[in-house]
Amino acid sequence: MKDRPAGLDERALRDILGAWGIGAVSLDYAPVGFGDYHWVAADADGPRWFVTVADLTQKGPVEEGSAESGLRQAMDTAVALREQGLDFVVAPLATGRGESLRLLGERHAVSVFPLVHGRTGDFGESLAAGERAAVVEMLAELHRTGAPASTPVRPLRIPARDRLEDAIQASGGGWQGGPYAEPARALVAGCAGRLRERLDEFDRRADEVRGEQLVVTHGEPHPGNLVLADGGPLLVDWDTVGLALPERDLWLVADGPDDLARYADITGRRPDPEIMDLYRLRWAIEDVALYVDDFRRPHESGADSRQAWEALTDTVRGLVEQVAEARKGG
Repeated sequence: MKDRPAGLDERALRDILGAWGIGAVSLDYAPVGFGDYHWVAADADGPRWFVTVADLTQKGPVEEGSAESGLRQAMDTAVALREQGLDFVVAPLATGRGESLRLLGERHAVSVFPLVHGRTGDFGESLAAGERAAVVEMLAELHRTGAPASTPVRPLRIPARDRLEDAIQASGGGWQGGPYAEPARALVAGCAGRLRERLDEFDRRADEVRGEQLVVTHGEPHPGNLVLADGGPLLVDWDTVGLALPERDLWLVADGPDDLARYADITGRRPDPEIMDLYRLRWAIEDVALYVDDFRRPHESGADSRQAWEALTDTVRGLVEQVAEARKGG
């Protein structure tokens, strides 16, 4: 995130790093990524770490339990996958008590990672053919790995869809969350019918998916969560890890039949392009639901809000245009 988290005491953050045996002499904010907050910590002896602070109020819906328990499950799963020999998993380091994260107050959760080096990308960036092949092979290895006991299930249905349905229902009135509340309301109201069509389409197509074997998936293996290092690609940000269909990962990476054939050669399972497209639709609907929900809550007009607004408008435009194209084609 570009904006620092409001209400977080960085002195308390520095103190909590002692749970990992880190006596930080420097703690520098790193305005990277979108969703969590990051710092680079260093101690007097020279080692450096990548510190992540998650705002639990901003985490998406979980199947059961709290946002904290859901995040802890995910971090524990990443640790277990690393211990099972998946060297591309950038997993959190354990505290002296063996914890993968520690709470900082009631709202934030802290995890500490090794600081890895390599080239990082951005969401939507195209990978070179060789890089893409390496990521497909990495995902095939992940999907063939036995699931740790802590692995959460990530159902095909959209946990946040009720937030979008509620926003559509409420789009006839005024929204007061902040500077983007009324523009978000107008955006939803202006295309409410087409958004409902996409929700209905998702439900119809999801009902047709039957009896597929679930595998361990990362959930968001796009270039923004990759570190392209000399020894091969590394995967970061494991908070979305979970048991799901392999297409949950593959739609973000595979680009054509050669990638799918490579995956099939390794795993013995040929991905279904229709299910990949269904996950693409799922991603867009969930993004709209979460962004709109954020704009109905108290928010400011900082860089992160502007980025979220641009992402929301682009995603809604894409969903609406696909409905228009389908009608034209029909």
